[in-house]
Parts: sequence; C-alpha cells; structure tokens
Amino acid sequence: MARLAQTHGLTDVQQEILSTVRDFVDKEIIPVATELEHRDEYPQEIVDGLKELGVFGLMIPEEYGGLGESLLTYALCVEEIARGWMSVSGIINTHFIVAYMLKQHGTQEQKDYFLPRMAAGETRGAFSMSEPALGSDVSAITSKAVKDGDEYVLNGQKMWLTNGGTSNLVAVLVRSDEGHPEGTAPHKSMTTFLVEKEPGFGEVRPGLTIPGKIDKMGYKGVDTTELIMDGLRIPANRVLGGVTGRGFYQMMDGVEVGRVNVAARGCGVAQRAFELGVSYAQQRHTFGKPIAQHQAIQFKLAEMATKVEAAHAMMVNAARKKDSGERNDLEAGMAKYLASEYCKEVVEDAFRIHGGYGFSKEYEIERLYREAPMLLIGEGTAEIQKMIIGRRLLEEYRFQG
Repeated sequence: MARLAQTHGLTDVQQEILSTVRDFVDKEIIPVATELEHRDEYPQEIVDGLKELGVFGLMIPEEYGGLGESLLTYALCVEEIARGWMSVSGIINTHFIVAYMLKQHGTQEQKDYFLPRMAAGETRGAFSMSEPALGSDVSAITSKAVKDGDEYVLNGQKMWLTNGGTSNLVAVLVRSDEGHPEGTAPHKSMTTFLVEKEPGFGEVRPGLTIPGKIDKMGYKGVDTTELIMDGLRIPANRVLGGVTGRGFYQMMDGVEVGRVNVAARGCGVAQRAFELGVSYAQQRHTFGKPIAQHQAIQFKLAEMATKVEAAHAMMVNAARKKDSGERNDLEAGMAKYLASEYCKEVVEDAFRIHGGYGFSKEYEIERLYREAPMLLIGEGTAEIQKMIIGRRLLEEYRFQG
C-alpha cells in the first residue's frame, strides 16, 4: 500500500469500504478513464458498478436503505474515486449533496419518498444555485417562484448543473417573495424546490428545459448543463422542508459538505498525479541514469508528496469536524482552498516531469492537467474561500480592547 494519504483511527468497516472502493477504482475506472474522457462519454458501466457497491447511499441512514456512514468515510471514498477519474466523483457529489440536504432539512414525507430511491441509485440528484449573470453572489439570484393556489410557478434560467441531464431530481434555489415583505434581506427570501424530471435533454417536463451539454475543457463524461424554467409548476409539498424562505441556509449547508467533497477530489487527483510522476521519473533516463536520481527531480517529488499529505490531513480534519456536530465552515474552507491549489501545483509538477510526453494525449497526465482547474472554482472560488476563512478568523480572534 502507498505510504501517502493514510488515515489513522478508521474502523474495520471503514477500512473494508475503502479497500473495496480502491480495488474497484484500480480495476474498473483507471484502465478506461482516459479513453472515455477523450470521447466525452458518460461512464454508465462505472456508475452501475458504484450503485451495486452502495456508494450512492453511503451517507443515507440505514432506515432508508443506505449505509449510514460518516462524512469522513464518504470523503475518503471520493478521494479514491477522483484518483481514478474526477468526473465520476462529480457524478456522485451532486447526488450526495441533495441527499444530505433532504436528510438534514426535508419533511418526513420527503425523506420517506426520496431517500430510499436515492440510496438505491434509482433517483439521482443534481442541485442548482448559479445563474448566467452571477457567480459567487448567490444573493443576486433572479429566478423566481410565485404561489398559485396549491402550486408554485417557477421562471428563470439556471447555470452549471452537474448531472443536469442524467439526474431525475434537481434541488433548485429561487427567490420567493411570498410571506417576505419588500426590503427583506435577499438570503431570507429564497426557497429550495425539489424538482422531479425525466433524464435527458430538451423539454424534460412541462415548463422545464435542459438545452444540452456544455462543452468543457476538462471534467468530461459528466454532463454539465443549463436549466430553463418557463411556467414550471411545482406542488407546495415539494418545497424543501415545507417552509419557504429557508433555501439559502439549506443550500449553504449542502455546499459546506460539498466543499469537503471538493477537497477530497483535489486530494485524489493530486495523489494520482504524484503516482504518475514518481513512476515516470524512475522509468525515464537522461544523462545515463533515471531522472529520479537527479536532485532537481527529487526536490520536485518531495514538494509534491508533502502537498499531497498536507491536503489530505486538512480534508480529513474538516470531515471529522463536521461529523462531530461542530461548525466546520472554517475547516471546510481551508481544506477546499488548500487542496484545490495544491492539486493544481502537483499536477503541473507531474506534467513537467513527463516533459514533452506530458503534452501527448497518450499519457494520463494530460487529462489530469485539464481537470485540475475545475477544482479552483467548484463550490466557491479561492477568493470566496479566503473571505470565509478571514471572517471566521476574525470571529475566533476578536480583539479585546
């Protein structure tokens, strides 16, 4: 077993789950990932295999058919899956966030209806906050829900939905002014709706259109889409938690655990880049010896390994903090920021070690080089993370004058 990114204090059950996922990644994902990524092909066989392993229900309570595992167990599984192919971890992540939001904030009827289907992988989740005219400024959302009898009518355009086409359940954040007088703070007049739809593209239910996949530099295989609502009617019992005005807090709770997930993805991609770099450095010869014996390359490997280890430790700390029931936005922000930045740097160093071959599509590092940048912006940019970290530090270290 590799020396890096080990996690101490795991139970026998956790170790067994991780071993099973690691074997699946080595046998079923890594051998086909680059070929599927180059074709931008959805990895259906891989997804079916993960459903059989129970990964889609990893954190869903046992009473709903899930495994009832911790955020730490989930994050460590994501790290392994991202090590194989980051796009696969993205397919799971949005599903996981919606399931987490339902578990934490859903009504009993919503939990009973959705969670067993989500645990089995029959209902697959996506979540939607962003819009074309906004990035990190969630308060600027313009999509709107208006109450009409026992239903709400939703209008607006959403952007950057991972699993937008393949999912059949989308948690959508919109503005809902009903019961919230003019002048109410924007974050107190938002609501999350649970929108069921058919998988696919085009009009997937009356009033709801998924135009098609967005063509991306990397992060291929998984579908990223827009979502257009034009007179979309949703029954009132599909308001998450049954009460309007709580959507912002529900989404931020989901994004918080999502940041631990993105940190785990960064750890997995960085670990794979290190594996590729250290392996290639021992095979490639220059000036009569393997390049790994040149001091410059050893320095680079040392820096890469240290970054892999540091990011993993911070990700584990953030997950354990959340599992303990404590507030973890500081730790999650730090983990997401550090892991994504270090991932980019480790991947680039592995790319440099490969030399000209790293620029060839025949080598796996070329794919990682295009995938790593997505982590710099997913679930909040580095700048947003630093704002969160800075504000929390000022709360913790308030000057007593």
